Amino acid sequence: RGPLGAGQRRGPLGAGQRIGALGPWLLRHPAWPITALLAGYPVWWALGIADYMWVVLAIPIAYRMLGWRMSGSRPVRLPPGFGIWLLFLIWTAASVGTITLQAPGTGLSSVSNRIVAFGDRGATYLGVTLLLVYVGNLTESELSRRKMAWLLGLLGIYTVLFGVAGILLPTFEFSSPMLYVMPHSLQNNAFIQAQMHPALTQLQDVFGQTTYQGRVKAPFPYTNIWGECLTITIPWLLVAWLTGPRRRHLRILMWIIVAFGVVTLIYSLNRSAWIAAGLAVVYLAVRLAMRGRIGLISVLVAMLGLVVVAGVVSPLGNIIALRLQNGQSDPIRAQLFSLSLRDGLSSPILGYGDTRQQIGSVNSIAIGPTPDCPLCGHAEVGSTGQFSLVLICTGFVGTFFYFGFFAYLAWRYRRDPTPYGMAGLLVLLLVFLYMFTYDALAAPIGVTMLSGALLWRNDQQRRLDARAAGDQMPRPLPLASRTMAGADTAPVATASAR
Repeated sequence: RGPLGAGQRRGPLGAGQRIGALGPWLLRHPAWPITALLAGYPVWWALGIADYMWVVLAIPIAYRMLGWRMSGSRPVRLPPGFGIWLLFLIWTAASVGTITLQAPGTGLSSVSNRIVAFGDRGATYLGVTLLLVYVGNLTESELSRRKMAWLLGLLGIYTVLFGVAGILLPTFEFSSPMLYVMPHSLQNNAFIQAQMHPALTQLQDVFGQTTYQGRVKAPFPYTNIWGECLTITIPWLLVAWLTGPRRRHLRILMWIIVAFGVVTLIYSLNRSAWIAAGLAVVYLAVRLAMRGRIGLISVLVAMLGLVVVAGVVSPLGNIIALRLQNGQSDPIRAQLFSLSLRDGLSSPILGYGDTRQQIGSVNSIAIGPTPDCPLCGHAEVGSTGQFSLVLICTGFVGTFFYFGFFAYLAWRYRRDPTPYGMAGLLVLLLVFLYMFTYDALAAPIGVTMLSGALLWRNDQQRRLDARAAGDQMPRPLPLASRTMAGADTAPVATASAR
């Protein structure tokens, strides 16, 4: 039988054995959905399904946590303040009762489209909730805090690299494979178009010169999401570097990524993201000054100096000046925000379940875009920031619950002195900056929830450390209790210890 028998064993039977071994491997690696989601993000983007993967990969997570519950092998703990977020989810579900109502100042739109958008948004909220709870319940051996920070930082690296590609190839785009199986009736939807036609940039007439600028956006559907994700993922990349071995090549790579990140951020023309980056530097300087980290403050000052010099002697300074002088979207944003407040006041308890379309626009009384005014009409009320979106969808009550949850987490972990605490709190604080400018669905809210999970996990680990040392951990923990360099040296927490 010699060679033939060996060949048979390496044929279909061997493949079956490999497939059969996949189940036990997945059981031994419970963090695989998180790794697949973040490490595989460019793949999901190219397939046109990146925004949906936050929901799809929450399904095996829900299945595993249900297994924990049914078998009693591990209690499923909930994060602090989860009751506030649960009320928001309940309020979101209840708002479907008003989805057929007409909001003041808005035009007629298809109720079926509203229901589809409501379902998509609700599924995203539920998906990122499951991610938050799941990551918070994993142990250090299953998914260490540093690996979680690296995964978030990896998404930041993708954001920078795609930004560089967008600068070099601003017109590159293609049709995703999912477009060919999408029903033709759905393909005219603007959101579906952005998802199913991946592009490196979003072409817009920003400078008012009838020439369209390519604003980097990949691997996300819109440039605003790109800017927000860059500013909330790069801090985690720095944390992963700070808490690991300080190898020289990693330090060089880190500075290269940061340098290209600054350049691509400027070319993105995202003013809110510019402000967020500046506030992040100020925030880190204050936190480091409170801990006496003068060396790191000097590095931040040197970085700012280099950015200023680069802006003066390079075309970047001209780009910044032109962007600040051309705020064509400001009147549109102001009118849409005013209309969202009006609609929120008309239905303050439950809102209207979904967004609505404005009648006309600040540029024209025309109903719908025209060749001379492509921005006229049909602007979406709720598209000018997460505050407006949540307000028109769930009213003032739902808005209070949504932002109240993140405010509670920020207050609870405000004194965490570790790198995880600093980065996590920064991400939560940026929620309140972006709330008036960018919507936070899919990737932005997903990264924010995972940042909250890291804060929660870090707090648990610090308490375990304190008990292991024979100390009763005070609340809040004194700033001098841990050093930045030693934040990742905690012992492994087991499920039984929790």
